[in-house]
Amino acid sequence: MKVLIAPNAFKGTVEADEASVIIGLALKEVRPDFESILSPIADGGDGTCFLLGKAMGLPQTFQMALDALGRPILGFYYLDVKHQTAYLDVSTVSGIKNLKPYELNPWTTGTYGTGELIRSAIDGGAKHIVLGLGGSATMDMGLGILRALGFIFLDKKGREISMFSEGIMGKIAHIQNPIPKPDIKFTCLCDVNNYFWGSQGAIPVFGPQKGLKETEIIPYENACKHFSSHLEKKSKKTILDQEGFGAAGGIAFGLSAFFPMDLKMGANWFFEKTGMEGKIKNADLIITGEGRYDSQSAGGKGSYELLQMAKKFGKHTVLITSGNGGDGSGFDQVIHLPELNFNEPTFVSEAKNYLYDAVLNAFKL
Repeated sequence: MKVLIAPNAFKGTVEADEASVIIGLALKEVRPDFESILSPIADGGDGTCFLLGKAMGLPQTFQMALDALGRPILGFYYLDVKHQTAYLDVSTVSGIKNLKPYELNPWTTGTYGTGELIRSAIDGGAKHIVLGLGGSATMDMGLGILRALGFIFLDKKGREISMFSEGIMGKIAHIQNPIPKPDIKFTCLCDVNNYFWGSQGAIPVFGPQKGLKETEIIPYENACKHFSSHLEKKSKKTILDQEGFGAAGGIAFGLSAFFPMDLKMGANWFFEKTGMEGKIKNADLIITGEGRYDSQSAGGKGSYELLQMAKKFGKHTVLITSGNGGDGSGFDQVIHLPELNFNEPTFVSEAKNYLYDAVLNAFKL
């Protein structure tokens, strides 16, 4: 039997590529007669372009940059020289995974470091930037990226405003364009379909996850509206909110003011680039998984989209997830992982052991 092992990341514990290896090793122990194909998936969330670069066999370029609070960190991107395309994730240097819980603060965090990686890729010949939006620690509407690409933000006295300064968006009075402006276009990959504005927009939904207090939601929205008005004034265009603009604190919103920008739901884009349909056709059993399969999963998450593709070809599907999610969602089998105590320092190693043991128990003869 051919088994396609295609998990998404188990967020906060096990990355997708590592999860696929763990599942494969457990399966080999109890069912050595199975032929396993490892093909970890992503959906625009944390690590999407990392997996894309690996799957496409592209060279990895390492580059020092600044994290979401302006501290040095080693980042990387993949560069397809032939097609003048660079692949990178916002989470690599501007990710929430790089900050401690008490450091989360959207008023000061920014995407400048991600912009530094983009600038490096442009210097290397890239004219097309594929940007995975998941896992960001920021809600700066792409301001930091724009600054790294040469846009300068001035206060009402004409002085440049420093990156990572408190409440930068509300202080902007003028924007200066770079000369020349980089000749690039963006494809932004996201795993959520939230708009930027509104009750289900980025600020009320994702702001608290990134350190925004309930009492700060309206003031922060006002600061974003102030910045948005200057984006429109400088670009001389009206920026219409759209599904996906809520991802990564509005990065695609800000970039669309000055650059050609396509916004894609990451799962299907990832599947197309990695030939997932062909892999599903050639498999008898599909095993996928994610940290917690819930009501949001049907909004474009990788495991859900993989299920839809597998159903099309009548394949047997297995979901691995924590909690009680996944029951009644259409998977032929759901393997539930034990809950973790995230206050324990060993929770990551426990998560890996739980995953291994769950597969052993589910498939042993």
